Amino acid sequence: FDLTGTTGPWNAIRKAVLGEDYVNASLAKADDFNADFQHLVTEYCWGAGWGREGPLSRRDRSLMNIVLLGALNRGEEFKLHVRGALRNGVTREEIREALIHLAIYAGIPAGVEGFRLARQVLAEVDAEEKG
Repeated sequence: FDLTGTTGPWNAIRKAVLGEDYVNASLAKADDFNADFQHLVTEYCWGAGWGREGPLSRRDRSLMNIVLLGALNRGEEFKLHVRGALRNGVTREEIREALIHLAIYAGIPAGVEGFRLARQVLAEVDAEEKG
């Protein structure tokens, strides 16, 4: 299955936030078992959620995603969205403050894990920029 031709503004939003290489790789891995799920993710998350018009910017949505994914202990998605937050103009200081807020409301263990994972992502980004 090759879903790289998935059309619509939602796929463009997904690529803008997560990176074109990541999205294309995810779509290229689709098979008979998960192709419908890839369509659902694109239409539901990136269309109905991220594609909504209104007062919340992509930057705002990125901050919310970091806190929500951290509270839910979804590590891989959390790291992906830390990168997306940086692409959407969220600063490292804002990420730090969001994680402090996460720790207060979702618990210190969630905050510890969020900081640990965010530091990994930030180190990777720094290495890539030097690279």
